[in-house]
Amino acid sequence: MWFAEAGTATSASVLAAVPACGVRVLRPRAMLRCGGFALGGAAGAGVCGAGAPGGMAVAQRRAELAAYLDNAATTPMLPEAASAMAQVLGVDPGTWSDGLFANPSAVHRWGLAAAECVSAARRALAERIGAGESEVVFTSGGTESNHLGVLGLCRAAVRRGRHVVTTAIEHRSLLCAWDALAADGWEVARLPVGGDGRLSPEDVAAAVRRDTVLVALTHVNNETGTVQPVRQIAAAVRAAAPGAALHVDAVQALCKVDTPYAAWGVDTAAFSAHKVGGPKGTGALFVRRGTRLVPPVPGGEQEAGLRPGTENVPGIAGFGAALRADAGGGRRLTDLKLRFIEGLRSTLPGILVNGPDPADAAVAAPHIVNLSFAEVASLPAEVLLHAFEAEGIACSAGSACHARRPEPSHVLSALGLRGARLRGSLRFSLGPATRAAEIEWAIARIPVAIARLPRVAMPR
Repeated sequence: MWFAEAGTATSASVLAAVPACGVRVLRPRAMLRCGGFALGGAAGAGVCGAGAPGGMAVAQRRAELAAYLDNAATTPMLPEAASAMAQVLGVDPGTWSDGLFANPSAVHRWGLAAAECVSAARRALAERIGAGESEVVFTSGGTESNHLGVLGLCRAAVRRGRHVVTTAIEHRSLLCAWDALAADGWEVARLPVGGDGRLSPEDVAAAVRRDTVLVALTHVNNETGTVQPVRQIAAAVRAAAPGAALHVDAVQALCKVDTPYAAWGVDTAAFSAHKVGGPKGTGALFVRRGTRLVPPVPGGEQEAGLRPGTENVPGIAGFGAALRADAGGGRRLTDLKLRFIEGLRSTLPGILVNGPDPADAAVAAPHIVNLSFAEVASLPAEVLLHAFEAEGIACSAGSACHARRPEPSHVLSALGLRGARLRGSLRFSLGPATRAAEIEWAIARIPVAIARLPRVAMPR
């Protein structure tokens, strides 16, 4: 596991020559290893602040975690990302002579150094998706990127029409955008999907109209791992409605499946750093060259005038470093996912996969699988979550963005799931830090947790 015991101090000039931003940190200082991350601060400082009891409590809870299988909610930060952010912030927060603290819009040399750090991260994402640097706009995360993309595209084309085509299984950030548009008089067509969660390009072509200004979909579904045929859908949209734009929620796709969005003719695509080993609070939007957006928030000229406000240089640096560090281990994650399912089925033959065939790489992402357990079908997902947590296993009941809401998943409902199978479904998701030992632990301990629960067969 990647978790280090709280209170372990290391003498660190470990940040001295990390090439993330081309910055050299001059002074070593004590670093606290806590929860797997090197935290700058005095000895005894915890995750929640210097000497805070909460910091130690968090570290202790993390030390008990044996299998983190909730990477679709967030990933542990990669060491390269943490190091890059520490360089930008400076190894000594008490003095601002180190690091890249200057405003990247400033024209003096310190501002230019910060701007080059932002540009390096912009290049990293552009290279990953086959785009130009000028086509990458940094934001605060996936939700903002989705809203900037869909609302910006719609407002730019409002004189041409007020019709949008999407699916019934989108992330809540897009659902909220549709609600906002509908309240403003827009018509939103939500297309059904098949039992594996896939959207047919033919259905998209049949749904667009002369007044359709936008088609929007998620490349990799965050609850089931379903991979949509984005390239074929883009071609269908271009043929049936050449004036309609195409937005893609690519938050779960980045570093997991192919994402050459510029070559496919996608107009905008949303990304989030903390899904790929980067920091929370940082994201990006791909905006194809020549695409017009009306940004929802007016302000300064940062990010080509599309996202006003001073850029989050440390977060952007961490995002870029995570992209450079992650080689896109899709095959490795697929192997781990299949081993997880196979191992569970050897002792729990009643397991049911909700969504696409996990072995079919064309329709199933390498890092997400949604399961229902027939052996304890009478129990809701919350009970299973806490039972697995007691064995050191972290997973989730659907999207973390609304995990505490009591209603069943709208995604699984759209796939046709009902009753106990729907209520007891759990999502397991892998990431760049997932190791084989975690998978083996989960295979061994999940049956133990289930054996302690009432066993009621799932109704046929």
